[in-house]
Amino acid sequence: MLDWSEIILRLGIATFAGGLIGLNRDLHGKPIGLKTLGLVSLATAMLLVMAHSDEAKIVSDAGSRVIQGILTGIGFLGAGVIVHAGGQFGVRGLTSAACTWLAACIGIVCGLGQWRLVFIALVITFAVLTVGGRMERWLHKRLGGEDEAEQEPPPASSPDKSK
Repeated sequence: MLDWSEIILRLGIATFAGGLIGLNRDLHGKPIGLKTLGLVSLATAMLLVMAHSDEAKIVSDAGSRVIQGILTGIGFLGAGVIVHAGGQFGVRGLTSAACTWLAACIGIVCGLGQWRLVFIALVITFAVLTVGGRMERWLHKRLGGEDEAEQEPPPASSPDKSK
């Protein structure tokens, strides 16, 4: 197993890099941002760190297929969160979908007993969720991203009942 500093470095840089990509997408008016891609990058880095651990070497082929099935199924659940949260034209719920997928990844890592990895991932997750939105808005203003009002879809017009 990697030592604490190596786990923190790998997960931290993954979260930072994913967040930077998300910030770029947000600044260009795309429906994904710093928190969402930071969490997705954290989740994938966590699984890869776990896959290289001694405990992961005891996972059978069947266990590997179970993990693959979990991640695929959770991906569909996340898509449902996005679609359900919309209710109108537009993309909403991406961070919730990313959190759903991250929670599944954390569950897998818990199942393999990788407690240091779980702890560090949770600390980073709550840091991203707590300060990520404020940091994203501050950077958005500072770096001149598109105005949020321009991104909102126009309200649906109500049908004319006088006809």
